[in-house]
Amino acid sequence: MGLQETKIESLPFVTAELNYLKPTSAKPRTYAFDPPPGEPKSTNLPEPHLVPIFNGRGIANTFSLDREGFALVRHPTAMKDFYDENEIRRIYYPASEAFIRASLKADRVVLFDHTVRRRVEGAADIRGAGPRQPATRVHVDQTVASGPNRVREHLGDEADELLKGRVQVINLWRPIRGPVRDAPLAMCDGTSVADGDLVASDLIYPNRRGETYSVTYNPAHRWFYFPEMTPDEALLLKCYDSATDGRTRFGPHTAFTDPTTPPGAAPRESIELRALVFHRS
Repeated sequence: MGLQETKIESLPFVTAELNYLKPTSAKPRTYAFDPPPGEPKSTNLPEPHLVPIFNGRGIANTFSLDREGFALVRHPTAMKDFYDENEIRRIYYPASEAFIRASLKADRVVLFDHTVRRRVEGAADIRGAGPRQPATRVHVDQTVASGPNRVREHLGDEADELLKGRVQVINLWRPIRGPVRDAPLAMCDGTSVADGDLVASDLIYPNRRGETYSVTYNPAHRWFYFPEMTPDEALLLKCYDSATDGRTRFGPHTAFTDPTTPPGAAPRESIELRALVFHRS
């Protein structure tokens, strides 16, 4: 039975606040470093909405990366220390590259970066200053413009030829410690997202300008999570797909505060790995 045949309303759920984009007439932008004098750090202002987030555990095998834009997978790892950059690149990168290539039946996979996150109560999310905080706004990591630009940025002279085929940007997200009871990840069913819900937003670095999608509220959105994820599990998240044949191209997601989190639960720790995924056809 596929997700479309499942009665979503019959699934257990929590009601939680998600930070959507407050609509604005100008293109939102955020500085990834201290902004120029007189400039706000971000014009990407939150608009919180209470929404049901459905427990997808009971129907986990019905989710499809091409349909909903995310999938729960079992992916044990030999990693011992996710805070050791050398170990990540020596052990985790090659194993993850092989896993993504096999899972997506891809011709080539190129990993281009990763982010380790650890929630610290009251701490700011500062890039380049150790582990990042969980991302608590609804977003998509890439846009219709920045997806291809990632290929050009990382693969230079090969880019034009590679962009003739199908290209995806995929995140592999996993807990470092578990089970995750604090700040879990929520994913929006891509089939419930309208094109107009996605708002291109600038992310300004000292040496380049990136672009992500912020997301405006739509009551049609259907949200899911997988409670108590363990380090042997991972999520595949679709951030960009060049295919325009009706499959989901962009998967909104966000960390959220779960109202059922028990007091004293260990703060969430996770890693996300970002991959360019190529298909010749």
